Amino acid sequence: MKNFDQIKQERELILAAMMTAMKADDKDAFSQAFAQLVSSATEEVKAEFELSTRTADAGILAARGVGSLTSEEMKWYTDLADSLKKGDPKMALTLIDPVLPKTTVDRVFEDLEQQHPLLQMIDMVNTGPLVEFLVNTDEGSAAVWGALTDEITKEIASGFKVINLTLAKLSAFIPVPNAMLDLGPVWLERYVRIILEESIYLGLEKGIVAGDGSAGPIGMIKDVSPDAVVTGGKYPDMTPVKATSFSPKEYGALLARLTKTPNGKDRVLNNVILVCNPQDYLTKVMPATTVMVPNGGYTNNVLPYPTTIIQSAAMPEGKAVLGLARNYFMGIGTGTSDSGKLEYSDDFKFLEDKRTYRIKLYGNGMPKDHTSFILLDISELKELLLRVETVTAGAGA
Repeated sequence: MKNFDQIKQERELILAAMMTAMKADDKDAFSQAFAQLVSSATEEVKAEFELSTRTADAGILAARGVGSLTSEEMKWYTDLADSLKKGDPKMALTLIDPVLPKTTVDRVFEDLEQQHPLLQMIDMVNTGPLVEFLVNTDEGSAAVWGALTDEITKEIASGFKVINLTLAKLSAFIPVPNAMLDLGPVWLERYVRIILEESIYLGLEKGIVAGDGSAGPIGMIKDVSPDAVVTGGKYPDMTPVKATSFSPKEYGALLARLTKTPNGKDRVLNNVILVCNPQDYLTKVMPATTVMVPNGGYTNNVLPYPTTIIQSAAMPEGKAVLGLARNYFMGIGTGTSDSGKLEYSDDFKFLEDKRTYRIKLYGNGMPKDHTSFILLDISELKELLLRVETVTAGAGA
């Protein structure tokens, strides 16, 4: 049995392969990688189950996301396991309430935010059953004393945007191996959450970073300005800005582009994100942000301004996005009474020894305005070199 560190390392490679397949629209490669994800999740849950039999330390299991279930969850997963053991998988779902317990969905979102820096930093909201969400798009607005004239009313109204969450649907597939049915409801719930979390995150990451808006979120790299030419519902990429170094002067000039709202108001930058492809991080961003310290070691991710560097396989190579994470809104939830519902699916027939189910969630995401993110061309980003000057003492010194 592999240890948890090995499983985690292999999981990262599997997810990277799944993202690559999604970007290339390679269904065979995605199916292959997804089958590996199922095996990995099964292996992890089995390892946790064995750990539970060897230790009575609830803290260790809780740290791994294994906890006690609510009475509703216990009944739901017990009924699910009993139903899935029956002959007809489609009929099995009629024997239980097919809607996942709300607490399971809530825990999935909590785990996603804890495990992924990108989701921690953006404005991500579990919207529950809401189908529309109101977001503030003008952080520079200030309260106004006095009578509300038509002009002031229009200005206040222009700072808000209604986002329709039912325009985009996120489907996650949950193959259920027979081995999971025999471990009990706690472990079946843990397995379902692992698959849901990893599948949902891949879809979210692709949409948040590079989604074109045609069938899902509008990504950070897209042009959402009033002048953008949207063709067939697809938003174009922003025109990239060349970045050849991250020196204080050049980096400051890039950040200065983010200090104005679309209405021309000033905003203060507290922290920004830099999202880049993992390949570019190792070959371009890391060399441009690493310095040697006096003891001979190195310090990574050194930038002239508070910046969180996030690696994402969804980012095209040679590009990066610099921006204000809090100004990207992502709302996701059950959408309507019919979503959050587990359904039998014939889509993944490659998993012949496992019954595959599907759950649909609704959501949408987009930058709150068109001045909060900059697309960078980092294809010629230079390595950081320390500048050393020799000062000659003057006469009489």
